[in-house]
Parts: sequence; C-alpha cells; structure tokens
Amino acid sequence: MFAFLRKESSEDKELRKRLHSILGFQPHNMALYHLALTHSSAGLVVKDGVPLSNERLEFLGDAMLGAIAAKYLFKRFPFESEGFLTETRSKIVSRKNLGGLASKLGLRELVKKEGSLDSGISSLGGDALEALVGAAFMDKGFELTERFVVSNLIDNFIDLDQLLKEDANFKSRIIEYCQKRRQQFSFLMLHEQRSKGDRLFEAQLLINGQPHGRGKGRTKKEAEQAAAREACQKLGILEV
Repeated sequence: MFAFLRKESSEDKELRKRLHSILGFQPHNMALYHLALTHSSAGLVVKDGVPLSNERLEFLGDAMLGAIAAKYLFKRFPFESEGFLTETRSKIVSRKNLGGLASKLGLRELVKKEGSLDSGISSLGGDALEALVGAAFMDKGFELTERFVVSNLIDNFIDLDQLLKEDANFKSRIIEYCQKRRQQFSFLMLHEQRSKGDRLFEAQLLINGQPHGRGKGRTKKEAEQAAAREACQKLGILEV
C-alpha cells in the first residue's frame, strides 16, 4: 500500500539529491517528503476515507512559515510598528510570493498529481512549498527548518526592499478603485495626540460617506496611508 516504504530506487535517490539541494540539509524521513509532494488528486485514500496527500503538512507548514517570518522581521526591523511587521509578513507568505519561490526552486515539477489535472493550477507550487516546510519541521525540528526558510528562501530569493515598495501607495489604490466605480472618497482626521513631544494622528477613510478603514501615523499622510491600507485589505484590493 505504501510505496514510500519500498527499497530506495534510483528515482528516490534523485529526489533525495534534489531535496538536499533545496533544503540545505540531508532529509531523513523520506516518507514525509514524498507526502509533501503529493497533491490530493494523486493521494491514496486510507480506509476511514481520509486522503493521504500533502494537505495536512501544508497546514503545518503555513503556521511554521508565519512564525519564522515573524521572528525574522521582529529582529530585522526592531523599531517598526506592529502594523508594518504584519503587512510585511503577509507579503512574504502570500500565495503570489510562495508560488514564485516554488517556481524558482523547481518544486512544481516534483509534485505528484493526477495525470489529467491541469498543470496550470496556480496554488500547486505554493501549497507544495508550505507542505515541504511542514515536512522539514517534522523531520528535523524547528532550528533546521528556520535555517532553510531564512537562508535558502528569504535571504536567497526575496528582495525585501523591492517587496516593501510593492503596494506601498495605498491611497493611489483607493483612488483608482473609487474612480473606476465612480465613488466618492475622503479622509477624516479623527484624533491628534501628543506624547513626550511626538504627535500621533488617526485618520478614517470614507467611501460614499461610509467608513472603510482607520489608521494611525506620525504624520497626517502616514495616518491616511494606514487607513487606506486597511481599506484595501477589506475590499480585497491587495493580494495577501
């Protein structure tokens, strides 16, 4: 039943070699990695009806990626706000970014899937990458998994400066959104606080008179951008 338990073939040895190149360490429990690269369309079904595919490892890997990215950003940007850290983490672990990373790693071609399945499925590579992170964690623990994510993914493939520039002008996104729909928008300054010589503004974005986002900043412009960012997220303008 479990093809994973057979004597290692030349194909298995080649996969182990590919995984070593991708992960930066020698995989031990190959059954986990076979599972991580098995799409639900090609997975076996155990007697209780649960498919033997990468979906559970994908769930675990998603949580691990979020935690590792959060720790990395917390140390990399010691003076940035919670909102900045949350937004940057979202960009790192977005479906778009994970799909791009999977393509660079050559993961899509390693995924086992049902023969007639459309190979153009957008989430195939990103899902496999999350599952691979989950498999690495189960096989080697947090330390080696963190090293793989930080050294082999973030530092090697992600241009943080460029990533931070993307979608930076949230007000422009809102203007474009409203113009296309002939909707009116305005920013309302709700509060201005002073603390030890510093000022903190809070703004609210109104679209057709209805509140859609609130945000804070050291300047009115920053507060408006923060409010626009929240509105973009609520309206689904940003891909997260």
